[in-house]
Amino acid sequence: QVQLVESGGGLVQAGGSLRLSCAASGGTFTWYTMAWFRQAPGKEREFVAAISRSSSATYYTDPVKGRFTISRDNAKNTVYLQMNSLKPEDTANYYCAARTWDSSSLGPTDFGSWGQGTQVTVSS
Repeated sequence: QVQLVESGGGLVQAGGSLRLSCAASGGTFTWYTMAWFRQAPGKEREFVAAISRSSSATYYTDPVKGRFTISRDNAKNTVYLQMNSLKPEDTANYYCAARTWDSSSLGPTDFGSWGQGTQVTVSS
């Protein structure tokens, strides 16, 4: 229903920063709860962060709390993930996701639309 395209990934040294962007098209952006997931080789896709339609609520997985910030610009149909103090264990393919329904769950099956992913590699 909505198309999502991530950008901003790359190679960074531990302790560095990156900002990921997810551009949405083909849907009414303000209807969507937006989220970021990540998947490392050989591991399951895991939730990273989510933001409500009006940005009134945000959620983070414990390993990124205090380091990552999710935000959205509804005028630009874009969601961002600011990643600071990056660690090697943050290395993964990062995916943008969207859903229109309300839910208390933040697993991969709780989101219906996905981007293609952008690779983040953090070296030590």
